[in-house]
Amino acid sequence: MAIYTPGFLEHNSVTPAYWILAIIAIALVGLIVLAVVSPRRFVRLPFKIVLSILYRKRVVGLENLPREGGCVVASNHVSWIDGILILWMLPRNVRFVVDGANFVSPLGKYLGDAFDTIFMMSGPKSIMAAIRTAREGLNNGDVIGIFPEGTLTRTGQLQAFKPGLSKIMQKTDAVIVPVWMEGMWGSIFSFSGGKFFFKWPKKFRRTLTLYIDKPVPGDTPLELVRSRVHALGAKATIDVRREFPILPRRIIRVWRARGSELQVADSMGNEVSGRDMLIRVLALRRMLRREVFASDEQFVGVLLPPSVAGVAVNVALAMDRRVSANLNYTVSSEVLNHCNQSVGVKNVLTSERFLSKLDLKLDANVIPLESLKDKVSKMDKAVAAIQATVVPAFLLDRILGLNKIDGDDLLTVIFTSGSTGMPKGVLLSHANISHNVDAIDRAVHLDTHDVVLGVLPFFHSFGYSVTLWSALTLGPKGIYHFNPLDAKQVGKLSEKYGVTVLLATPTFLRGYLRRVSPEQFAKLDVAVVGAEKMPAELFDAFEQKFGVRPVEGYGATELSPLVSVNIPPSRSAALYQPDRMEGSVGRPLPGICARVVSTESGEEMLAGQDGMLMVIGPNVMKGYAGQDDLTRKAVQDGWYITGDIANVDAEGFIHITGRMSRFSKIGGEMVPHIRVEEEIAKLLAVGDDDEKVRVCVTGVPCERKGERLVVLHLPTEKPIDEVLEGLKAAGLPNLFIPARDSFVEVNEIPMLGTGKLDLSAAKAIALEKTCVGS
Repeated sequence: MAIYTPGFLEHNSVTPAYWILAIIAIALVGLIVLAVVSPRRFVRLPFKIVLSILYRKRVVGLENLPREGGCVVASNHVSWIDGILILWMLPRNVRFVVDGANFVSPLGKYLGDAFDTIFMMSGPKSIMAAIRTAREGLNNGDVIGIFPEGTLTRTGQLQAFKPGLSKIMQKTDAVIVPVWMEGMWGSIFSFSGGKFFFKWPKKFRRTLTLYIDKPVPGDTPLELVRSRVHALGAKATIDVRREFPILPRRIIRVWRARGSELQVADSMGNEVSGRDMLIRVLALRRMLRREVFASDEQFVGVLLPPSVAGVAVNVALAMDRRVSANLNYTVSSEVLNHCNQSVGVKNVLTSERFLSKLDLKLDANVIPLESLKDKVSKMDKAVAAIQATVVPAFLLDRILGLNKIDGDDLLTVIFTSGSTGMPKGVLLSHANISHNVDAIDRAVHLDTHDVVLGVLPFFHSFGYSVTLWSALTLGPKGIYHFNPLDAKQVGKLSEKYGVTVLLATPTFLRGYLRRVSPEQFAKLDVAVVGAEKMPAELFDAFEQKFGVRPVEGYGATELSPLVSVNIPPSRSAALYQPDRMEGSVGRPLPGICARVVSTESGEEMLAGQDGMLMVIGPNVMKGYAGQDDLTRKAVQDGWYITGDIANVDAEGFIHITGRMSRFSKIGGEMVPHIRVEEEIAKLLAVGDDDEKVRVCVTGVPCERKGERLVVLHLPTEKPIDEVLEGLKAAGLPNLFIPARDSFVEVNEIPMLGTGKLDLSAAKAIALEKTCVGS
């Protein structure tokens, strides 16, 4: 027979509640002891729990971190908690050198001491003491952490490295480990949105990736360490390129938010609100799918000037997941037909009124928009109106198939000017252009208060990326005019709509100086110039008349196009480091790394040394259409070879000093020497058996247009006026045709022993004969 025995807890005088309290008390005592005996373990545990809840972590290249021995971890600096995050992500403790003023509270000091942090207060004695402590730590086998920029970035751009890193490395055998923290821009701890902390985070549980490069010797020059960190940043941005917003999806939300307010206007009198613009584009997209395009048609030609119609067509094509091919209407029919054939353009959308002003004969099916007007049915308009105003944006994405767009899908093809004879089709993806939009947002801070004047054509990559997509997806109004040299109309539009942002070339600015009144540019706040060197006196003259100092930028079609820009003074948030340097083209934009290498050895050059400029980042093109061999030559290991000679100074600013490739930038356009040479050679030929090189085209500086062509030629009986007429008859654009006084007769064209043109000698002769620089 079983006998029941009461349980221990039923008759013991100690209740379960007391046992629980006892366990809690023991745990608290244990934590207190741990906090005193081993602060690092005590602090790591809650940090690990909290950070694991808030973020996902990923480490790339952990094998590059030495397992033992002293080393310096040199990182970019985006957020207030970068140090904590690196401590969380690395297996070894990192002794960061930090500004002691941020750790004066008892809690701050305790947390810093827990990780053997090295505090550096203001004043030379404290700074030197911190450097000595860090140096001792390295010699004792510690990992020392440093943010060489010395301050948080305000744009995401990597700033100049301070000399403290080099001083720490003295008298040690330690190595430097370049690292890059990716993913914190946009968090409340970064300066995104123009402020720290008091803002709504853009993402929840964001993924953070720490990229670790191979160690470099401790005596590596500071600028080369910076370059390694910078290249990691470019790699990181390339890896996350598919996270950039899909622009057709973004523009739906921006235009909806604009509502009945003006969004787009042009010099032909068209004014359209955001909501109406969205309705028009959706109706146009629906009609084109039904009436014009085959289901598998990918590339569509666009022959339109910057205008409301030009914007509508380009956005409609993007929303239909087709690739726009904006055609250069200043070149000959032969060139345009070559461009169309290179990508398989079957249909070209244009305007009858615009086409009538052009002497073009295209092989493709030319479709005037006027002929399509009656084909937009009432059903098209009704469906478009419902989609634009009623259907939720996330659902509209799915209806239009925009949710299926991948960042690497093509958005457009932009044709180069043809520096080797015929233009090449540069294939640009959604991510390429979207990165440019994001970079402009960080650097120039465009918003709904801005009005952007769009005078650059959409067949120009700067016009397409900046004045079309950047202007219309970041919130500003877009005001368009087809002729950037028409200063009178530019002034009228600026005054009427209150233009705040002007994007131009120095040549255009000279025209505006003469013909635009200060009242017409009264609201102008930002003037960014590119394509040609900005003369020093033009900065002063423009600022004196309009109260705005222009800034220079740099880019290339193959780079979507932006690479770098000086931050406009009115948009600068810099505190401790400069973000513009006159005479330079600025620092590379966020996510982009520029490197200068020797044209002979390929080794990276030191600060201030000239060499070939190379660029890597998510802005690098997908390639040249149908020309894989040229793509492989232009892009090597992800680096685009620009063909420009430049140097990067100690502050990280790029200075363009020359050009390797044979073209001139005239009035902002690329003019190929070889193309002009070929046509002149045909006109000067004296017989089929004539093997002499009779002509060489080079470029010399020109104050008014940046450069001008000079033609060296052997004696000829053919009048120069007849040669000029022949060039016009050949269909060369006016910019490609040298002035009459630019023809220089020589007894011999300078040649190298290899049988090639001696370009250096040719330019020297041209400079001498034209008295440039004398």
